[in-house]
Amino acid sequence: MKAVATGGSDLSETESRALESGDDVAVQIAIARRYYHRDESKVAIAKAFGLSRFQVARLLQDARRDGLVRIEIGAPGSRDRELAAALQERLGLAKAVVVASAPSSPHMAVEYVGRALAEEVAAAVKAGDALGVAWSSTTVAMADALAQLRPCSVVQLAGAIYPPAGVPGSVEITRRLAQVARGDAHTIYAPLVVADAETAGGLLRQPEIDDVLKRARSLDLAVMSVGAWHPSASAVYDLLSPQEQEEIAAAGACGEISGRLFDTAGRIVAASLSERVIGVTAEELQAVPHRIVSSHGAFRAEATRAAVRAGLVHTLVVDSELAAALLETA
Repeated sequence: MKAVATGGSDLSETESRALESGDDVAVQIAIARRYYHRDESKVAIAKAFGLSRFQVARLLQDARRDGLVRIEIGAPGSRDRELAAALQERLGLAKAVVVASAPSSPHMAVEYVGRALAEEVAAAVKAGDALGVAWSSTTVAMADALAQLRPCSVVQLAGAIYPPAGVPGSVEITRRLAQVARGDAHTIYAPLVVADAETAGGLLRQPEIDDVLKRARSLDLAVMSVGAWHPSASAVYDLLSPQEQEEIAAAGACGEISGRLFDTAGRIVAASLSERVIGVTAEELQAVPHRIVSSHGAFRAEATRAAVRAGLVHTLVVDSELAAALLETA
């Protein structure tokens, strides 16, 4: 089923790329996000994508059949305040938020944590604030769930990550949040990780990038996520070659936040990667007054605990599976 954007359509960059690529799955995901997350009507979606209402209905039906969309009714996604209180005390956090996750549906943890993250950010942001954001799957889910945000500026914390078609990247997430907040978006188009320190130095001296990173040094709050140092658990890990991944692990890194590495004791790891990352430093992240950090899955327990020790977490938003693992190993 071919979707053709009409001249007056209001498509995002990701949606336009999905259409241009001819990737039917990417188009299904884009349409499903509009329908299920933004509550747009089938008529409005059809107009934007150059389809009929019946074609949109068929694509949504196919998305559910193919497992691209899963609908669950029941407790998963609700807040577990008892578990949150225990986690907050055990890890010495300013605040912990725990959402119930279903062991049979680990893929839904991203959506549950993303929604809770959206609630925390909406409650924390004050008018006139500067909000920093780092890309992750949970910040994508957060952006989908955020319907309202007090007027603020939004600053991209690190260079761009370009996920597969159908999933918004770093620049688009920053812009989307700024649109919801009716504020300015300060974006970085350079990649998160570049080839060498010399290239990174040249990019960091570019006025437009320098301006964004200067703004990031006076943030009121930042939204970030924990990446564990193994495959498919960190967007940064997956950008590197196997040799680089092994070298960084050998240096003691167990996780990263916004490309900044740390070991199990919470010490910042000085690896060659640090000189190739376009973004704020670990020390600058630690200095942000309110750091809202998400994580999910028991396999991220070691990295999440280390991020807390590194002084990178003020408010922690996790699923119940990870919360239980953190309490067991604390």
